[in-house]
Amino acid sequence: MKKAVGGIAAVAVGFPVGIIGLVLGMAGADATAQGQVLSGLNLAQMPAAGRHYASWYVKAAESVASECPQLSPALLAAQGYQESGFNPNIEGPPTNYGKAKGIAQFIDSTWATWGKDEDGDGTELGAKDPEDAIMAQARYMCSMVKKAQRSGHDDNPVRLALAGYNAGWGRVEQYGGVPPESFAQGQTYHYVRIITATAEKWSKAIGGGGISGLGTGSGPDAVRRGATQIGVPYSWGGGTPSGPSLGFCGGGGYLRGKCVAATTEGFDCSSLTQYAWWPSTKLPRTAADQYAATASRPVAKSDLQPGDLMFWSKGSTSAIYHVAIYAGDSKVLHAPRTGRTVSVVPLAEAMPARDYVGATRPGA
Repeated sequence: MKKAVGGIAAVAVGFPVGIIGLVLGMAGADATAQGQVLSGLNLAQMPAAGRHYASWYVKAAESVASECPQLSPALLAAQGYQESGFNPNIEGPPTNYGKAKGIAQFIDSTWATWGKDEDGDGTELGAKDPEDAIMAQARYMCSMVKKAQRSGHDDNPVRLALAGYNAGWGRVEQYGGVPPESFAQGQTYHYVRIITATAEKWSKAIGGGGISGLGTGSGPDAVRRGATQIGVPYSWGGGTPSGPSLGFCGGGGYLRGKCVAATTEGFDCSSLTQYAWWPSTKLPRTAADQYAATASRPVAKSDLQPGDLMFWSKGSTSAIYHVAIYAGDSKVLHAPRTGRTVSVVPLAEAMPARDYVGATRPGA
């Protein structure tokens, strides 16, 4: 994660504000994410902390798409990075309106209007619940876009909305647009500039498999959650429902005769599928056990839907050696083997076709 180059607090000069507005530098490409795209959000360009929340930025953008299609996942993610560096526990300094809190930097009064439980874990954390805050960020930004469209100001509604989110809509009205660089040491001016530039960078598709058009439901949500780990290394025995972890060198984990899993934080094939479906469906740990747990809900290849599990074996179902998540468009999301990373590939290239056992649908 890049360090803040300004660290300027939210502007508390006569108008309500909701965020701290850290002036952060542009994020460079993360070397572990190699050209993967999630609904127009280029994960390769995002810091690892941002990829963890990528599926929620996609979900947030989709939630307001009918009213505010301008708010792309990349735009919302870039704003989240600018606000907090994707730190859900950060607090801003005291202001006349209280402290801005969380990944989207809401003050209590603004949170009372826009915040609600989105991930089913209650409201105890308030604005420090990152998933709830990301969804609230999208709703609040959409309200600003609508104000911008009605205002008649001669500027892009997204730029005006960003300025309103940062400085309060009153400042946008005062200046007839984005406040100039002379206002508040340039905080709002640079906030808008950096976020729009970062969003453009994070939305550029580069080589690799993309995931889009997943729809809604537990299956698509599992794909989105799993896709946040694209680029994370394969690690035999590594990975938990909470994220990547060190593996071990038992039946696998070796690369050219050297044990690498014990020093590599990552996922193996079944820990990735377990992570993706957790907590809506708590799959067991191994591929064979996941097949056994879901075999009562088989799915034909012609009926595959995003989120379905696909299995490969050299023999019986008790000898299953690989599981992947169907990602739509004849592609799978999987952790392939030692030396590779979590990736999206054409189904035909995932594993040998002769070893394919079948597919199942968790949670059906």
